[in-house]
Amino acid sequence: MNSVIIVDPQIMSGTPVFAGTRVPAQTLIEYLEDGSSIDEFLDGFPTVSRDQVIAFLEEAKSKVLAGPF
Repeated sequence: MNSVIIVDPQIMSGTPVFAGTRVPAQTLIEYLEDGSSIDEFLDGFPTVSRDQVIAFLEEAKSKVLAGPF
């Protein structure tokens, strides 16, 4: 997730965040776990783009589906 999620010790102490923001990727996961929609997440975090969210979910999907079971 090179361009979508970054980990930089200078940003949020190295917490994985959406590139160009200070919004942790974990926040999206928590929103979805709580039953919120992507649109609700984007309304709350306007610095994150829909394209970033979709790219993150696609990357997560490909990693899960490629993993050993």
